[in-house]
Order: sequence, then structure tokens, then C-alpha cells
Amino acid sequence: MDDRQLEMLISLTERSLLSEVELSSIDPKNPIRVAVLPLGWKLLGAGNYAGVFTHGDYPDIAVKVYAPNREGWESECEVYRLIGKHPAYSMCYHAGEHNGHYYLILKRLKGKTLYQCIIDGVAIPNKVIEDIDQALDYARSRGLYPHDVHGKNVMVKDGRGIVLDISDFLKEEPCTMWDDLKKAYNKIYMPFLSKKPRPVPEWVLNGVRKGYRWMRSSTVTGRSS
Repeated sequence: MDDRQLEMLISLTERSLLSEVELSSIDPKNPIRVAVLPLGWKLLGAGNYAGVFTHGDYPDIAVKVYAPNREGWESECEVYRLIGKHPAYSMCYHAGEHNGHYYLILKRLKGKTLYQCIIDGVAIPNKVIEDIDQALDYARSRGLYPHDVHGKNVMVKDGRGIVLDISDFLKEEPCTMWDDLKKAYNKIYMPFLSKKPRPVPEWVLNGVRKGYRWMRSSTVTGRSS
């Protein structure tokens, strides 16, 4: 993207999306709500603090907009500064504020999350796991702390691994999500699903996720008691 294209995109984002969008974060433990979305824009995803949007004229761009009064924008700007350019991560073209909204203009990552691959019965090559391992090692070498890396934040694109969300990579507390996912991949996926992948109902995965959260919370509680 050249400077002129970026200037046009910034203008469109601030004139259209940020001047008209209405989003709110009522509970930081639940995804934000988008009440009004301007014409031409599409919601790609909603996290607990921000929404990610794209415009039909810029299909390779994603605009991440933080909900009012939610922290994280400055930290995410710093994470992208430190990450720089790497094939397993997005890239930040611009960060700014307009009409009370803090936002980032990012390279859009396209692919299928590991979570969706399991639901759809799509194969997850071991190369994907290796790519993510290497990408997380690279992040550590840049002074970052990989955090919140799980099945919904990792994607497969053309048989390669991509890390979707790096907003929490400044958090220094230990996070075992990726290590736990790799254990499940090696002990469950590889022996039982890798040769003949078949769709797994989402309710089954949701049950596994809830069980995992309960197990992790119990472990933390046990250590602190």
C-alpha cells in the first residue's frame, strides 16, 4: 500500500466508519456490541474490547476499532511496532483516533482458524504447528510475551500457520494456552483425526472449551491455596 492509498483509506475510515459506527462494551468478559454499521462496511469479528471491520473497496485491509473507555490500544500499537514485518503476523499501517474512537488499520489476515478447521473437518498439517512455534519464538526475540494463543486466534492459510491476535503480547504473566493446544493436537488430533478428518459438532468443542477453562481455573486456585 502506497502513501496515497493509505491517505484515502484513513479518510474513508474516519469520514464513514468512525463517524457513524456505534459500538459498546457492556461487559469486558463478553464481545462488544455493534448497534450501527455504516453502509459499505462489514464486521469481521468482535472481541471483548474491540471490533474488526473491512470495506468492500479494501478487501485486504482490516480496521480494528476499540470500544469507548476500553484500554489496550496503546499496548497493541507497541506490539505491532516491536513485531515489525513477519509472514505469520499482520502489519499495522496506521494508528489513530477520531470522533472518540481509537483505531488501527491492519493488513487483513485470511484463512481458517484451527477451531473452525475442527468443526469443518479440514486437515491441520503439522507444518502449521511448527510455523506458530517459530512465530512465537520470533515474538519472544523481539521482547514480547505470547499470550492468549488458542484455537480461535490461530489460522491456517495455504497449509501455513498464522497468528491472528497479538494484542496481549505485552502481558508478562505465563500463559499455557498454546502449549495445552499442542498437547491436544499431538495426543488426540494426530492419532485419531489427522488421517481422516471429519467434522466435529460445535457443541462438542464448546464443551471441551468449558472443561478446559474449569480445569485451568481449578489448577490456579489449587496453586494459590
